[in-house]
Parts: sequence; structure tokens; C-alpha cells
Amino acid sequence: MNTVFYFVFSEKRNLFPKVFLLRTFLLFSLLLIGFSAFSQKTVVTGKVTDAETGDGVPFANVYFDGTTIGTTTDFDGFYKIETDKATDSLVVSYVSYQTRKKAVKKGATQNIDYQLASSEETLKAIVVTSGKRENPAWEYLRGLLDHKSENDKRRLSAYEYDAYSKVELDVDNISDKFKEKKLVKQIIGVVDSVENLAGEDGKPILPLFISETISKYYYRDSPIKRKEEIEKTRIKGVGVDDGSIVSQLVGSSFQDYNFYESWIQIAGKDFVSPISESWRLFYDYELQERTEIDDIWCYRIDFQPKRKEDLAFTGTMWITDDSTFALKRIDVTVPKAANLNFIEKIKIQQDLKRIEEDKETAWLPVKTRILVDVGQINDQWAGMLLKSYSSAENIVINKPRDLKFYKDAIVVDEEVNNSTDDFWQKNRHDSLTASEQTVYAMIDTISNLPMVKSYIEIADLLINGYKDIGKVDVGTLLTLYSNNNIEGSRAMINVRTNVDFSNKFQFSTGIAYGFGDEKWKYRGKIRYIANRNPWTVISVSHQYDLQQVALFNEDFRSSDNYLFLAFSRWGSLDRNRPFYHRQSSIDFQTDIIKGVTSKVTYRNQDYDPLFNFEFFDPENSEIRRKDFRVSEVMAEVRIGFKERYINGEMARVVINSNYPVFKFRYIRGLGDFLGGDLEYHKFSTRLEHSFRLGIFGRTDYFISAGFTPSTLPYPLLESHLGNETPFYNQLSFNLMNYFEFVSDKYASINVIHDFNGFLLNRIPLMRRLKWRTFVEGNMLVGNVSQKNIDLIPDTDSDGVPVPKFGSLGATPYAEVSYGVSNIFRFVRVQAVHRLTYLDKDDVSKWGIRVSAQFRL
Repeated sequence: MNTVFYFVFSEKRNLFPKVFLLRTFLLFSLLLIGFSAFSQKTVVTGKVTDAETGDGVPFANVYFDGTTIGTTTDFDGFYKIETDKATDSLVVSYVSYQTRKKAVKKGATQNIDYQLASSEETLKAIVVTSGKRENPAWEYLRGLLDHKSENDKRRLSAYEYDAYSKVELDVDNISDKFKEKKLVKQIIGVVDSVENLAGEDGKPILPLFISETISKYYYRDSPIKRKEEIEKTRIKGVGVDDGSIVSQLVGSSFQDYNFYESWIQIAGKDFVSPISESWRLFYDYELQERTEIDDIWCYRIDFQPKRKEDLAFTGTMWITDDSTFALKRIDVTVPKAANLNFIEKIKIQQDLKRIEEDKETAWLPVKTRILVDVGQINDQWAGMLLKSYSSAENIVINKPRDLKFYKDAIVVDEEVNNSTDDFWQKNRHDSLTASEQTVYAMIDTISNLPMVKSYIEIADLLINGYKDIGKVDVGTLLTLYSNNNIEGSRAMINVRTNVDFSNKFQFSTGIAYGFGDEKWKYRGKIRYIANRNPWTVISVSHQYDLQQVALFNEDFRSSDNYLFLAFSRWGSLDRNRPFYHRQSSIDFQTDIIKGVTSKVTYRNQDYDPLFNFEFFDPENSEIRRKDFRVSEVMAEVRIGFKERYINGEMARVVINSNYPVFKFRYIRGLGDFLGGDLEYHKFSTRLEHSFRLGIFGRTDYFISAGFTPSTLPYPLLESHLGNETPFYNQLSFNLMNYFEFVSDKYASINVIHDFNGFLLNRIPLMRRLKWRTFVEGNMLVGNVSQKNIDLIPDTDSDGVPVPKFGSLGATPYAEVSYGVSNIFRFVRVQAVHRLTYLDKDDVSKWGIRVSAQFRL
């Protein structure tokens, strides 16, 4: 101002015009400066992430404090918000997270990231006041249910899309005590990026596995067929060996969740959908604001379980505010209070898109994020965090392929593991975050630590029983030592080749020595994988070992129960009627069509009893036999409806469906072929199925039947498996004695119903224990023909009585049990009641059976 006045009074001529112009100029300049400062916008961008997992938080509310200006984060947690109003802070809030506020610079463009900590806050109880007829959210829920058949992707004749999936496994909840462990100290000492991955306010994590997959996914209806063509996979993992199996497990096929279905299965557990037909029985709802998502107006509805212990979700859904009433977005969480073991949280977030073709429409998930947070067992350990993300692009609907196209559910390209960084930059649907890029390098560093390699080998030995020593594996842990009254102390060693030797041939051998009977036992096997599509395997084997009649049968269930077979070699074996067994066999297994597997086996067996045993030759009663040989052919067919297969480098994994599995077996004894002593026919079949029984839990049932029309000594008949131990065995009749019943024709049914906490969750004092109730029933009918009974003489050739065998009469054997599982998270206790044959000697009318059961 001093300059202005100096100018004015120093000029005498034309003073007014100059002063006027100068004042006008200065006023205009001040107005421009003021208007510029007033109108300059405050622009804020950033990302909202979960402080525990590092993942983006989609659908979070972001708003300037003290204003009505707000937005929401996108599916990956990013946001952008701007205002020209005066404000000094930005607030982020979302259900189940603690609200956070940060300062902003007025009139500037800036980046502010948020990390939200979890909160135990839940929805408030919904109260319907007088004058209101019902919860206002119900109108939209009924509309959604009424239009479910129109919006559900299952209504389409077919759909296909380009898929991208990403899976990461980390160690989280790293406590101070866990950090003091020697192995963890070494890892953290080498990997200085552990803390950096956490971000500003997050918790540190230790990555163990990360993968990316590019594939094409196909689905058709009538008949239902699925197929995934896995084109490229990039995998980094600590201790990951069989990349071919992992490549198939991390594809989009195993990350497909449809909330239009009434029940969502996660990790073998059934969770009720918030839009199931029984929604009012399980959930409370609260209608929130109307908002715009991808240019579509939607109503937001929050929900929570009526009982927090139920297997149900807490979360938010967005339903389109139009005539379609479609599900646009959903964000659900299974809280810690749910009746699950070891799980801190399960979270699923999904964004759906309307796809239209020739007036046919449906809503398909285009982005899905899944998180499973496994908590600490105690403060000495850390937790585990499993994260997966999948997306779909280039969706095509209602153009089904020919049925032959769907022959193989999962197809892996031969060059699946050969890719470059440039390929992933061009083809992945979403770019990797900075932390995910760091994870790849960290896993390489961790995997190469000598101590980590040692721990991996120890874990592999405990799980698989074998120690990898190059091209061969040595084991098994369960069979290294045993002790019984026949062999005394028994030592055994097994050796097999692995994929480093060959991915076609596998050679295995085992040798054992009993210090009591002073006999060597041995086995050898050659296995050849002739084809992987269809899966075709040829095996040749020979073995000599000690067996027991009471445990030696053709039961479909016991063939792979290695733990049971290992412990069956301990103690006194006399009651189980032991014998030395020599067997040579060759078998051929292949898939006839998808879901139908056939197997043909020839085997030659010698039976050398160690108990007093004789029988009359069925063809000539004048001849008595003590030991005998059989030469037989066995044909098997297994039908698994809607099952999927994972073909590994040396084995195949079957992913069961919710449909029944049927098995049939026929055995033909070939008489004197290659020294056989007996000619016979044997038939057996089995049906097994697991299904959901609505809100009441899950039921599993097993039906078996067998028929032997030929006359045979009882070691070749069906010896029904009993159980005289205090431990529960699902493979046996738990109050039947060993070798109590033998049959040549029989039928049995085993039914197990698990209420999954349905009953105890409703009892206030019990629900916190997370116990689960179950019931079980076993029934067996059968008998032995008089010809087979008469085959065993009263005395042997020396006049010594020959022990007989028992059989069922007209009354079936039956037992029922009930109990509680999940005691201390893994103990199962049940009371078993025997209902029939109670007047027999040495039988228990009831008993307690205990077992350990590790389940979520």
C-alpha cells in the first residue's frame, strides 16, 4: 500500500484515471487470488487395506469429515475423492473394522493410505417400532429370492470366460515368543523385508507360498459339465514338490462360490447363504442407504447371524434397485465366535456383473477374494493366512460346447510352468502389488535356508512316512518297529523311487525281520504310469508277510488305512488267527470314461496258517488241507458321479463331489491254474454318499453287500471287522468282538449324522464350548451256508479239536451310538450300545469309545 500512495501523490497530472485504473487492477488481482484459493480443490487418492492381511478392503466408506461428500473403495480397496469445500480430515469406516481419521492438506492433491484394524462390532439389534409392519429390508430380500432363478448363473445353458487366479499363504500373528524360536530367528535375520510387508500400521507376515494362474473355464448345463484349461502357472513355495498337483489346485475351479446356492461349502463345512430359502431362520437384516455402483443404483443391506455360533455369515450385500432385484456385490465374514476350530476369520468378497446375450441374462462373479485366517494354537506359535483372488474376463454365455469337449475336467498345458515376466505383465488381469512382488523374492530366500530345508524334510517324514534321499525315499515311519507274540520284535525298512528317478516308473521294495520267529519278510513292486489321460497304471508285485484272518478281507474301506494296519501288528495275534501269506499279482487300472474307473487284477496266493486249522477239500471230502493256494482274477469298477481328478507326477487325487460313489467287485478263483487249489466266485458291492440335511447337519451313509455262492474255507469268506479296543474305528463294528462273525452273504449299513453344533449352539451355557453332537447306527445281516460250515472238521488229523467260527442267524447285528465331538477341539467321545446278540459270552452290551478327530 505504501507504494501505491507514493505513486498517487508523486503524479499530479491525470491523477484520477491512473488511480482508478490502479485500484481496479489491484482489486481484480486480489479477487483472482482469493477466488483461486477458494476454488482450488482438495483431491485425495489412496488405498484402504486390512492391517492384518495387507489385502485391499473393498466397499469401505470414505468421506470428508463434517461434510456429506463421500465415496466407496473399489474391489481392490482403491479410492478417489475430491471437494472444494473447507475440510481438514478424511474418515474411512466399514462394518467389522475400526473407523480411522487422517488429516488432509486443503487445496492439494495427495495420496493417503489407510490400514484398518478388525473390530468385534456387530449390527445392532433390529427393533420394529409400532406402526411398522415388518423389517424394511425384507421387501428387497423377497424380491431377490423371487428373481433368484432369473439371475443365478446356473440358469444358463453354458458359460465360459478367461480366468486369472492368485493364491498366497503366509505366517501371520507372529508373536514375540514365536520370534524367539531358532528357525524363525534365522529367517527374520535373513529376510529383512518381513516388517516392510506389513506397511505403516499393519502386522508383519512371513510368506510361504504364492501362485498365479491363467486359464480358460467352461461350464454347460444338461448334463452338467465343467472344464478348466490351465495355460500358465507361476508357483513359488517353501517345500512345494509336486508342481503339477499344485497347478491344478490353485486354478479357478476351486475358487468358485455362488451365493445363490442355499449352502456354501468352505473347507468341508456347510455355511448357510444369507439369501437362502431359510434366510429368516438364521439371519437378522438391516436396510442401509441407497448407493450407486458401476452406474447401477443399489440398496445396501447389512446382516448377521441370529446365533453367532452358527455356521453363518456377518456382512453386507448390495441388491439392485430395479425390477431385477439382483445381487450386485456381497462381502461376508465368518467371525471367530462361529463353531469352527482354529479359524479366526473367513472372509469372501464378490463383485457380480450382468451378462446379456440374445435376451438371456444372468449375473456372474467377475471378481472374488477369499481369506482364511487360522489362529494361533497358543502364544508359542503363529497363525496362518490363506488368501486367494480370482477374476473373469471375456465372458460368453449360452454357447455350449460339444459333450466330448468336456471329457477332462482339468487340462494342464505341457508348457504350463514355462513363462516369462513379460507374459505375466501382459496377461494377468490385475497387476501385482508391491508387497506381492516382494513375496516372490522372499520365498526363494527362505526356501534356500539350510534349517528350513531340514524342517521341511522332518515335516515330510511325519506326514508321508518317507525320507527323501535323492532319487529314492526311505521309510515308513509307522512300520519301522512293531512287537507281537509271533514275530517278537519286528524291524522293517521300505525304499521307493521318486519322480527324480522317473515320472513313469516307480520301484518299491521292503524287507522286515522278526527276531521271534526268525523269519524274513519282504515285498517288491514295479508301478508303471502308462498314460495320464486317461489315467492308466500297470503294477506288478510280490510279497511274503504275516497276516491275520480277522483283518484279512476284501473290505473296500480298510485297504488304505495305514495307521490301522500298522497298529494291528502289536500285541497278541492268536485270537485273530495269524498265517504266513505269500502273494504275487499284476493289475491294470484305467478310466473307461470320465467318472468310471476299472481295475483288473490277477493274483496267486499261498496261505500257511499258524493256528490249528484244517478243512475238507470241496471237490473231494476225503482230502484234508491245512495250507492252500488260490489263483484268482479280480475285476473292479468304481463310479464317482461328478468327481474331479488331479493328476500328479506319480499319483492321482480324487476330489469328491456331493453325489454317491458306487463300487463293484467280482473275484473268480481259477482252480488248478498255476497251482490253485480252489475254484470259486465272489461278488461284493458298496455305495457311499454324503449329503446335507438342511439346517440339521450332514449325513454320511455306507451300504455294503457281498455274496459268495461257492464252497470255501472261512479264511476266504468275509470276516466282519470288530473292535475290542477303547478307541473308535469307523471301519469296524465297535462292540463286535474280533472274528465274532463270518459270512458268505451279507449286507450292512452304517449311518452317521453330525449335527455340526445345531443342538448345542442353542444352549447358552454350552455354545461357548463349541461341542458338536452326533449319532451313528450300524446294522449287519448275513449268514454262512451249511456247506461252508461243514467244510471245517470237528478235529484235525491228530484228533485235536479244530476251532470253529461264528455266523449271524436270522437276527441282524445292530449297534447305535451317540456322543460329543470337538472336546478340546479334537477329542471325540461316544457311548455305544449293542442291541442284539446280547446273550453271547464275552460280549459288551455297551461301551465308551474315544478317538481324536482333527476337523475345522
